[in-house]
Parts: sequence; structure tokens; C-alpha cells
Amino acid sequence: MQIHNVIPKTKRIRVHRIGRGGKRGTYSGRGIKGQKARAGAKIRPAEREILKRIPKLRGYRFKSFRESPVAVSMRKIEERFPAGATITPEALFKKNLIRRVKGRMPRVKIVGGGKGGKVFAFKGVLFSHSASRSSAALALPKK
Repeated sequence: MQIHNVIPKTKRIRVHRIGRGGKRGTYSGRGIKGQKARAGAKIRPAEREILKRIPKLRGYRFKSFRESPVAVSMRKIEERFPAGATITPEALFKKNLIRRVKGRMPRVKIVGGGKGGKVFAFKGVLFSHSASRSSAALALPKK
């Protein structure tokens, strides 16, 4: 009897720690070195990589999608219109106080600042608080 003929009674338990991935040897299909061979190493998806590269805006920023009305001061209206004139967006456009926005007539808001000597009739315009209290805006037509 020689040593290679000796059969143990119990089966030998083989300690197989390296790789730890089934029956694929020491590296378990991971290759030898590198990021993919490491435990816990993850490769980020392309979308996440793009998002991480974009500089982030700090703080609250909200740009309104609504177009704000064009402001026209009472002082300019008093200079260019006679007393008792009807002030509409079209009349302001003809006097070059406003311009078209993207080919359309914009909404107009009358703001204060005039002397209040003349009285006008307004139609189709908005008013600031100070302009509605001035004496020039007294002749507002009822809606």
C-alpha cells in the first residue's frame, strides 16, 4: 500500500475563499484587477454621469412663463396725448410708447408719475395702484 492508495473516511472540506462566486476558480469571472474586480465597485449609468456634470443652480429660481405687461408712465401719456383722449394699446403703439412683442400687441399697464392735470379715457389697459389713484385716471369707463 502506498500513500496514493489511501482513501480518507470522510470527504475533505476545501476552503475556497478567493473570488467567492461559485465554481469558477479564484477570480470567479471578474478578471484579475481593476474597478470591476473589486467588491462593492459600481459603474454609474451614463444618465447619472451627465446629471452630475451639470452645474447646479443654488437657491430658488423661477422664471415666469407669463409675459409681463409693458409699463407706460402717466407722465409720458400726458406729454403725448391731448386732454380727453381715449388711451388704448393701439393708440399707445401709434405714438411709439409701446412696441409689438412677437408680432402681437402686448398687455399695457399704466403706472403713476404724472402731474395729474389732464383727464383721459382708458380702454383695455391695466393700472398700478398709484396710477389708479391719480386724477388723470378718473375718467375710467365702467366694464
